[in-house]
Amino acid sequence: MDLLYLELKDDKWPLEYIDHDRNIARAIVYDDNDFFYFVKAERDDDFGNVTTIETSGGGVEAGENEVDAIKRELSEELGVQVEVKCKIGVVSDYYNLIHRHNINNYFLCKITSFGKKNLTQAEMESFHLSTLKLTYDEAILKYKECSTSKLGTLIINRELPILIKAKEILEKKEFQSNN
Repeated sequence: MDLLYLELKDDKWPLEYIDHDRNIARAIVYDDNDFFYFVKAERDDDFGNVTTIETSGGGVEAGENEVDAIKRELSEELGVQVEVKCKIGVVSDYYNLIHRHNINNYFLCKITSFGKKNLTQAEMESFHLSTLKLTYDEAILKYKECSTSKLGTLIINRELPILIKAKEILEKKEFQSNN
């Protein structure tokens, strides 16, 4: 299986400078019944008053590898334990507004058990994170609904190709490990 590599630019905010890179682990998460799990964020900050859908994930911490990071993030944000099936790809994108270059490492993960979420204060109070359980077609529609904002457009440009690739992997059952 070939990994998907995308290089995206931020055409929604002017580029002044980029002063940091963020290594991020993200996942397309699915269950035995062909449902996918995402996070819904409702925010009112520099990016605007927007609602977005995106994959669960976050920054890879010092001393942590990407697989450990994604398992930790999925436990915290979705309350799930997972089996990491394979790496889907890497999307390099930018958030000009906050001067950041994101290196998003995407994995395909199957839920093995459900537990309790452990959201941070900011995730609860600033982003009002909640879980979305959707079919593939519902997820595509939800991304399109949320792409009416500048931030939503950046997210759909990054995540829709990954979701499509994940669906192809699942249909072909191409789970060779690329971690």
